[in-house]
Amino acid sequence: MEGSSLRAVGWARSLPLNSEVKAARDWAREHLEARGWTSTAPQTVDAVLLTVSELVTNAHRHARSSAQLVMMCDDRCLHVSVHDRSGDLPVPRAAGTESLGGRGMLLVDAMADTWESHPCPHGKSVSACFRAPDAGTPEGDAPAPHQ
Repeated sequence: MEGSSLRAVGWARSLPLNSEVKAARDWAREHLEARGWTSTAPQTVDAVLLTVSELVTNAHRHARSSAQLVMMCDDRCLHVSVHDRSGDLPVPRAAGTESLGGRGMLLVDAMADTWESHPCPHGKSVSACFRAPDAGTPEGDAPAPHQ
């Protein structure tokens, strides 16, 4: 829309390889509480926190790098992005029934309204979008398919 502007707020945090994923979840929860999401959209908060856990864990475990966690909220969505130093893009895959891991991106795919990954200088970024509690979906404006 010509002449319109987007109002957004964002936060960023670096999580070194030796940091605990709980620190990322606690940090994200603080910002969601400040936005009122814990009372207006507790299920979405749970989905966001699970996604933060999975994306930061993937950065630490698979990329063996620190994780740069960014959350940005506009009038329509909360965008959660994690950048790491690996250029290998994540792919949801079925994990064996005996496997303890391997389900992270399947969980992100199930929890987020949309998600995507893309290579960038010095690694990749994986982003998930969660519809804001008051941002209903007008008819014909369905979320984009998962990528």
